Amino acid sequence: MKRVVITGLGVVSPLGNDVNEMWERLLNGDNAVDTLTKIDIDQYPAKVGAEVKSCDISHLVEPKEIRKMDSFIQYSLLAADAAHKDSGLDVASIPNQVGTWIGSGIGGVETIDKQAAVLHERGPRRISPFFIPMMIPNMASGQVSIYLGAKGPSNCSVTACASGTNSIGEAFRVIQRGDALAMFAGGAEAPITPLSFAGFCANKALSTNPDPQTACRPFDENRDGFIMGEGAGVLVLEEYEHAKARGAKIYAEVVGYGMSSDAYHITAPSPEAEGGSKAMSEALRDAGIRPEDVQYINAHGTSTPLNDMLETKAIRNVFGEHADKLAVNSSKSMIGHLLGGAGGVEAVITALSIHEGKIHPTINCASPAPDCDLDYVREGNRELDIQYALSNSLGFGGHNATLAFAKVTD
Repeated sequence: MKRVVITGLGVVSPLGNDVNEMWERLLNGDNAVDTLTKIDIDQYPAKVGAEVKSCDISHLVEPKEIRKMDSFIQYSLLAADAAHKDSGLDVASIPNQVGTWIGSGIGGVETIDKQAAVLHERGPRRISPFFIPMMIPNMASGQVSIYLGAKGPSNCSVTACASGTNSIGEAFRVIQRGDALAMFAGGAEAPITPLSFAGFCANKALSTNPDPQTACRPFDENRDGFIMGEGAGVLVLEEYEHAKARGAKIYAEVVGYGMSSDAYHITAPSPEAEGGSKAMSEALRDAGIRPEDVQYINAHGTSTPLNDMLETKAIRNVFGEHADKLAVNSSKSMIGHLLGGAGGVEAVITALSIHEGKIHPTINCASPAPDCDLDYVREGNRELDIQYALSNSLGFGGHNATLAFAKVTD
């Protein structure tokens, strides 16, 4: 099997659209959660979220083309362009050997929301001819491949909140088996719209705490739901020898990928945490490492009562006594839950943690719940020599995905 390394990073996030800016703000414990501005919060029980402040792609594509792209596509394009520049990869010299795999849990819900209103108010003849290509989830990968001229494998994983992690894992497999030299992989979501927000309020998944400073509190005994976020994270995955030959900067190596299904419930995780446990165990097996080799886990950490308890249980199932020696944090404590984009941004964060030897805190975890008893890095950022790390994503439908990363020493 080919070795696969990470040579480029790009994000669009509630903490900024520059990777270095986002990283520094995460280390500082900056909170991007705020009162929502993109919807009329008076109509909803939930009031706060983590919004992307700006996403200008006018320097990448013509204005008439931007009008054909839902926000989740625009986020993907900006993140992919940043990852491309960061990597220094010359896509034009090997177009058939470069692919895209960018997932989205929902796709163009913003477009669906707006076009449904057009249908009801103005009739079917006024629907945009670009409605379908703006809405379908695979168009993030499609538009990025068009922009880059990447003619290799192109796909899209749609597995709810595991979409980004599954997309990176599947792109990893593409390079491992020799079907491409490089892949632009990650996830994107733009779900803060009236329709989407109403749906998550209706299923009572969102926090109804109106205080932006305390609403997102993963693993805390007072947590009451997740905070919706938005954005995209895209990584350049590259075959190791190719990256080494061109002198590329290497952030980390992707060494394992595991996935599973709870086969239990459409939204609730299995009460024994079998699915999350199996995804982590499979990632470790795939990487050929032992539980005690791992120093750090970037948790799914949603701030919902069931997820945080059962992810903690899954970690204990897999790591046993070593679980007490792990550093575990939740990026969502500061940027909210990006749904299908979460795995992409959190993979970027995990790669940076390995490369920089630092991990950011989990903010707002003032009083960990009795059933959340791990080291959640609650007291500020921490320096840590990380040899191996995991990143977890657990989605509606029982989808579980875990990536294993390693420091590159040769």
